[in-house]
Amino acid sequence: MGLADWYLSHAERENPHTVLDAIREGRTAWTTGNEVRPIVHGAPYFAELAERIGSTGPGDRIYFVDWRGDADQRLNDAGDTLVDVLTGALGRGADVRGLLWRSHWRKVGMHAEQAFALGRAIEAAGGQCLRDMRVRTAGAHHQKFVIIRHENAPDRDVAYVGGIDLCHSRRDTIEHTGDVQALDVAEEYGPRPAWHDVQVAIRGPAVHDVETTFRERWEDGTPLTLNPGRRLTSWLQAEDQDPRPLGPQWAPPSPVSDAHDAVQVVRTYPAILPRGYDFAPDGETSIVRGNAKAMSRARRLVYVEDQYLWGDDVGEHFATVLRDRPGLRLVIVLPVLPDIDGTVARTSQFAARLRALEPILDAGGDRVLVLGLVNRSGLPIYVHSKICIIDDRWASVGSDNFNRRSWTSDTEIACAIMDDRVDELDEEDPSPTDAFPLRLRRTLCAEHLGVPEDEVPEDPDELFEALRSAAERLEGWYAGGDDERSRVLRRLTRSRSGRRRFRTRSSARRRAARSAAARQQRAQGLGRRPPGQVVRLDPPDLAAWERLWADRLYDVIDPDGTVLREEELPELSEPEAAPRG
Repeated sequence: MGLADWYLSHAERENPHTVLDAIREGRTAWTTGNEVRPIVHGAPYFAELAERIGSTGPGDRIYFVDWRGDADQRLNDAGDTLVDVLTGALGRGADVRGLLWRSHWRKVGMHAEQAFALGRAIEAAGGQCLRDMRVRTAGAHHQKFVIIRHENAPDRDVAYVGGIDLCHSRRDTIEHTGDVQALDVAEEYGPRPAWHDVQVAIRGPAVHDVETTFRERWEDGTPLTLNPGRRLTSWLQAEDQDPRPLGPQWAPPSPVSDAHDAVQVVRTYPAILPRGYDFAPDGETSIVRGNAKAMSRARRLVYVEDQYLWGDDVGEHFATVLRDRPGLRLVIVLPVLPDIDGTVARTSQFAARLRALEPILDAGGDRVLVLGLVNRSGLPIYVHSKICIIDDRWASVGSDNFNRRSWTSDTEIACAIMDDRVDELDEEDPSPTDAFPLRLRRTLCAEHLGVPEDEVPEDPDELFEALRSAAERLEGWYAGGDDERSRVLRRLTRSRSGRRRFRTRSSARRRAARSAAARQQRAQGLGRRPPGQVVRLDPPDLAAWERLWADRLYDVIDPDGTVLREEELPELSEPEAAPRG
């Protein structure tokens, strides 16, 4: 079973207007000869980004796309900020272009002003960074990637793709003490929310595909916004709304010597009205199509890390294969709590999670393990990564979550990564020990288990039991002879109003941190803390009346971008029936 059995063909993208595959003979929809490296956590990613951008010179190109960009975000211990490194590159003669989501109104907690400030600074230094609102109503530009190309050294070209935004709260480490430049999130996460995330660094021909994704959106003829009010605001602020032409696209970088990573770039674009994208007038749903094709090949273990996991379609996406494959196990790592508080927001997110978990647990039973993460201070770690690994054969890392809006309504990008030596293997053969999907799974599980990578079980069944046992040991240690930790975990998995009215948000967050520290102090009397950071998550405990009104809000928080299109999401997301094995 080779790459073509897992990956989409160009025809299976069902977007004949994209030029993403046009450069390859026969329009093969993936590249080989790439070197893909996982970067876990924001701090090492930001530090590498600062170093790589800092080494650019005349004629080099830096293109980036993001959901949010904070100009003052520090990238390294030296204090270099995002705007420092980008304007510094412009000063050395590099070409810097960026697209940021314009976002919704700041009064509802969004961040259009931050994007505007970063764009102004880059433009003043000679580059161009534009705010883009070419999305469906209630949709978002959610892609996060950076391309660095070198005019005279293509072997140094690199693309970064994943879930890490160029903004506050992302610069965390494996210690999970949080970013000093913290965003204001739910009180239970404390004053410096711990943040878990993943990006990949790509060298080789796939850099060209990521760049093509940028160019298609940059060069699209649709105005950056069709909203008359926003166009007026941009005019009053003298905001640049006209993308300047890019230079001709350079040839793809050569394959990396002795590299075996095959990369397929997949995307989500909605069909926007009244005028669609030139490169995807009917939208593109290659992310969900690619996920469904790969999921139909699953046999032993699917490992998922996700920010959301919402909705019936997502639930059936996994449940279909769990029912068909009685030997298949599923591990899901989610945030213990949403990053926002308040009764309406939190309950609606928990209800959306329940809609996915109910069919999954019904189909898989004890073959399904749902986990959350906590740091050494007892505070929850916010899981923002968007990872899926199937049988150590196929891995997806991108900006897309397992929810309806990432599959249909928002703009997303992901890289599906396999080892090209799979063409030489039988279906039952193990993956090469240095294959990317296995390396990524080993890296993530080593952190969650609190053990060296070489102690992470290779056998899927053994890994499943190791994660289950680690969660039980940590929960038992925190319980400490009383039910303190158990009560905390039960409380964290239920809908709550978030905070009492008489508390300020900052005081509530400090109180949460003190409470966690006190639990940690009491638990010290039990002896050494077990390694790892995993705890089991039960399905959210919602009353029937909460489900009744929260389900009514599902279409608001998780919009469907296939409205007014012929295709339906259940048809796209359900894996094809595969022979039992």
